[in-house]
Amino acid sequence: MTKTRPNILIIMADQLNGTLFPDGPAEWLHTPNLRALAARSARFQNCYTASPLCAPGRASFMAGQLPSRTRVYDNAAEFCSDIPTYAHHLRRAGYYTCLSGKMHFVGPDQMHGFEERLTTDIYPADFGWTPDYRRPGERIDWWYHNLGSVTGAGVAEISNQIEYDDEVAFFAEQKLYQLARIEDDPDRRPWALTVSFSHPHDPYVARRKFWDLYEDCPHLEPQLEEIPYHAQDPHSQRLYVANDYEKFAITEEDVRRSRRAYFANISYLDQKIGMLLDTLERTRMAEDTIVVFCSDHGDMLGERGLWFKMSFFEGSARVPLMMAGPGIRPGLVAQPVSTLDVTPTLADLAGISLEEVLPWTDGESLLPCFAGGDRETPVLMEYAAEGSCAPLVAIRQGRWKYVHCALDPEQLYDLAADPHETRNLANDPAHADRLAAFREQRAARWDMDAFDAAVRESQARRRVVYEALRNGAYFPWDHQPLQKASERYMRNHMDLNLLEESQRFPRGE
Repeated sequence: MTKTRPNILIIMADQLNGTLFPDGPAEWLHTPNLRALAARSARFQNCYTASPLCAPGRASFMAGQLPSRTRVYDNAAEFCSDIPTYAHHLRRAGYYTCLSGKMHFVGPDQMHGFEERLTTDIYPADFGWTPDYRRPGERIDWWYHNLGSVTGAGVAEISNQIEYDDEVAFFAEQKLYQLARIEDDPDRRPWALTVSFSHPHDPYVARRKFWDLYEDCPHLEPQLEEIPYHAQDPHSQRLYVANDYEKFAITEEDVRRSRRAYFANISYLDQKIGMLLDTLERTRMAEDTIVVFCSDHGDMLGERGLWFKMSFFEGSARVPLMMAGPGIRPGLVAQPVSTLDVTPTLADLAGISLEEVLPWTDGESLLPCFAGGDRETPVLMEYAAEGSCAPLVAIRQGRWKYVHCALDPEQLYDLAADPHETRNLANDPAHADRLAAFREQRAARWDMDAFDAAVRESQARRRVVYEALRNGAYFPWDHQPLQKASERYMRNHMDLNLLEESQRFPRGE
């Protein structure tokens, strides 16, 4: 019997390209577990990140607020502790909230509503990765992406990221077992467990058994040819420079190997997800658990010659989103939606009054979409991090995508007629009225001068603070998971008989 307040399992990938999920995973991907999840899910074909970079995208995902509101503009901007997240909303309503894995929180608050974190993060929590708009075009070599991830693509049985995600999955599975042991307790709290992996984020390195799955894959070449630097739009040119493209001679084989490893790491991720879903089934919690699968942003994967994220093009900005469980009707949802919508949707599914949540979010509940309703609200995106020299904003509405930056010519794409965004219609007289309407929307939603000033002030403040804190005694903000070893397994303040019975699931079978 389904409980009135379901458990919630949120599974997050990192840098997973949403165009590979046209209706669940593409048929050629070796992803049996994601395919099975898709079959019982509401599948959002056109879901967009609020910002195509890790920390801004994740803060917006958790808070349901755009970066201009969270002030998490880049990968070194503090996520302030007074901003409510879905973990706060659920915990306030009585949920136990827990995180295993990456969320790229920057600042001294490393919890943001989670009651427990099982692992540390994979990326630093301080201000060291702060970009600087005062130095346009500057490349900060020690932390900026470069194309070494492409030229170095290949096979490894262990890597920094593989080690991390192995740990994330292990601790998440152990937590599910712990939660199962108290599932029958009438006083137990419903739980919300977020499991956030680092794959298939570059570097493009995969274990052999997953690499071998794609030996004859027909999708190892990009669909769009590389566009020379001089022919790219200005923001893409800035990304070329930010990624240090001149120092790398990318061959066709480099591209093929990078895409192969990326696809292989989707299969690696699928195996981890299958383990978690299998544990839910075996511990008899699956029927009462909502499962959400999503990503923070995508990866261009060599399309147009672009790699990684930081762009509003589809490969970078579009992400998978699937939701399954009690109260969710399976099916394909084609209307554009946002990762900003996840927080109010989770609150709605948990029975929390949206009056308590909507003041703190720029998103809206997707429950009407589950019943076949239309969502007409425009999807908004922002970007103000490395590879930019002024903030960029975008609006996806219906079949159209509009992109604006004060430094650049505008972009307007008809995604129905031109899904690969090869024809910028902003200068086409036939679309002048549509462009004017988007300009009016943009002016009503954003004060671009104020946005730019806020980003610059934030960057300047953080650079002062970072330099100061790295002098003398250094106390890191990185999360340090606590392992209470004296409370695990058998200790002499415990009754062995009671311990063995309480730790067994199921009991007495």
